[in-house]
Amino acid sequence: MQTHMLGRAAQPEWHWRHVLVAPHRLGFLLAMIVLAASGVWWFAVQLDRSGFGPGLSYAVSPSLVHAALMTFGFMPLFFCGFLFTAGPRWLGVRGPQAITIAPALLAYAGGWLLWLAGSHLNRALAATGLALAAVGLTMITMRFARLVAASREPDRMHPMIVGLAFAVGCLCLAGVAASVMAGADALARLFVLTALWGFVVVVFVTVANRMIPFFGSSAVPIAKAWPESWVLWVTLGAAFFEAVAVWVDAFAGDPPNWRLFRGVMELAASVPLVGLAVAWGLVHSFRIRLMAMLHLGFLWLGLSLALSGVSQLLGWAAGTSFLPLAPLHAMTMGCLGSLMLAMVSRVTCAHTGRPAPVVADNLVWSMFLLLQVATLLRIAATVPDWPGQPLLTIAALLWSGLTLIWGGRYGAWYGRPSTSPLRR
Repeated sequence: MQTHMLGRAAQPEWHWRHVLVAPHRLGFLLAMIVLAASGVWWFAVQLDRSGFGPGLSYAVSPSLVHAALMTFGFMPLFFCGFLFTAGPRWLGVRGPQAITIAPALLAYAGGWLLWLAGSHLNRALAATGLALAAVGLTMITMRFARLVAASREPDRMHPMIVGLAFAVGCLCLAGVAASVMAGADALARLFVLTALWGFVVVVFVTVANRMIPFFGSSAVPIAKAWPESWVLWVTLGAAFFEAVAVWVDAFAGDPPNWRLFRGVMELAASVPLVGLAVAWGLVHSFRIRLMAMLHLGFLWLGLSLALSGVSQLLGWAAGTSFLPLAPLHAMTMGCLGSLMLAMVSRVTCAHTGRPAPVVADNLVWSMFLLLQVATLLRIAATVPDWPGQPLLTIAALLWSGLTLIWGGRYGAWYGRPSTSPLRR
């Protein structure tokens, strides 16, 4: 008993001053809060739909609330934490202190919590939350743009692409806010989908293109041969095509053979991406859990495009939509969720002084496997004549559970000093 009490007494006290030591601590902590809140809320919605809830009322469609949160809510906060920590090193400039970007990050996170509350209480309140988040994102984008402009590094391609993607995100979020205020939920959804491809996916693949070889070169030798240029441009081209396709589908009136053309293009883009995951050492990477997480996340990118291509071709043949939500969740939960779990875990452990095995220890690896199960269940829930609501509820339960465990673990670390004096 005395030993237990001494162990507890030796644990450093959690304090906000430790959160403000570095930008990634603040950005990641706020992202974890929004992520956990959105996960628990979505599970509550599914319970309510299954007949086990209190009968929730909605001022905004819960599907739109969910889509906006999953696209905009927590991902940009993770981006900011990473970019204001690693970005200045890429650019050879002095990065901002966490306290100087805190107003923008707090406004952004607070806006999404207000959006969540307003979605049940009042549409104007929900739109105000979106507007607050848009202000925060604009402040963040301008701050990062100043870092890029101040740099004299000869190679600024990756940061410049990220900066342009953030600008797209600002415009799309403003569009979502205006659409919600006007009661145009269908238009708001188009802006959300545009931001998914033109903002979130672009930032993810750009940062991954820069960082994955660094993460894996010492562990998996084939990662040293990562073909940087063509991978980046293929994925960016696919993202641009999907962002444009959102508006073609909505306003072009189903042009002749458009679904055939889209399906062929998506399948063509998926082939090299799936092939890369295999050539990249997917099987061998399972010896190193972190690399397996990154490889499987990237594999989901190719699979989501392949699934969308098949869906479009079947829809073209049948003259109707076919499984439109399956490829969307293969991308968001499978690809982006897996990459988020892997990369945030890697950065968190590295900057809090944890040893390399902790990056993907049994707890993190178990959460990653649960995420794969949740993704498969969410995709299965889109299949006609299958028990969609029960599958969706279980998927939401797994998602909310792993976000709480993951966020609780790392949230405790962000508010305590690093275990290494050389790290922040």
